[in-house]
Amino acid sequence: MKKTRKPDWLKNSSAILPGGDWFVEFFTPGELHAHRAEKLLETSDTAFQKAALIRTGAFGEVLVIDGETQSSRLDEFFYHESLVCPALLSHRAPRTALVLGGGEGATAREILNSRGIESVVMADIDFNILRFARKHLGAWHKGAFDDPRLRLLAQDAGKLVENTALRFDLVYSDLPSPIKGGPAFGLYTLEFYRRLKKILKPDGIFTTHAGPGTPLQFDLHPALYNTLRRVFTTVRSYTAFIPSYDMPWSFLFCTDSSIDPLTMKAAALDRAASILKRPLRYLDGGSITGAFALPKYYKDRIRASRGIITRSRPMFFTTSQN
Repeated sequence: MKKTRKPDWLKNSSAILPGGDWFVEFFTPGELHAHRAEKLLETSDTAFQKAALIRTGAFGEVLVIDGETQSSRLDEFFYHESLVCPALLSHRAPRTALVLGGGEGATAREILNSRGIESVVMADIDFNILRFARKHLGAWHKGAFDDPRLRLLAQDAGKLVENTALRFDLVYSDLPSPIKGGPAFGLYTLEFYRRLKKILKPDGIFTTHAGPGTPLQFDLHPALYNTLRRVFTTVRSYTAFIPSYDMPWSFLFCTDSSIDPLTMKAAALDRAASILKRPLRYLDGGSITGAFALPKYYKDRIRASRGIITRSRPMFFTTSQN
């Protein structure tokens, strides 16, 4: 029998990466994504998390938190427009918004892009990350921290939700992954979402990022979907591919109002975008409505899931398996 010759494209592990420093994320034991780190620009180790800003050849500056790619200068707007704009443009007249987490300032930037927004509260537990972002992530926040409509709070987002008397048209969860021992896993639970609903106005919308949208890492999203369905009348999944993540990322749109993303019209969303001070770079009406057209495979995975996330049964998750 003729011996099979190993093809040229099948590499030994020692020959995969050229010389130099690389930021490597193992998504599974058999899958990785690597950024060549040309320079370590800044670091910030706090009581809550470890952050670093590196310069890469492909994506420019990349923010890394707790070993995960948080966002890159090249494509951060893919993520932040996707998180913010479906709710911002589908709500009839949003005036007030709350951001849970969002340390880079880019989520607040997208909300404040609307001329109709009168006030935004942003609560992030890590003062040092906020200071780091204000100083080093100007390409992300673009001055949002200095917008007079923004009230920035360096405090536990969970305690704010528990104690505030304010009510909001829009609430966004832009929290870190629910890592065991991290600051955020308790804010991915049924009990927290029930309390959060009380600070939404009757026609309010809650949007959260909901983990990877790949078949290899699609456990968090169905569990969050099931959990939020216990709280809200309408819960809709949507996705956006984020190049620096090397995967699609998922989101959940939640409301008790009559607004349903599955019936939104692209032309109506484009008309609503006229209230924005600057045009969007990633989204338009057609891409927003298309984002909610979830493939059958993922809908089947969601229907098959029975998991509910509670304080007594939390779910821990990180994309990076390093």
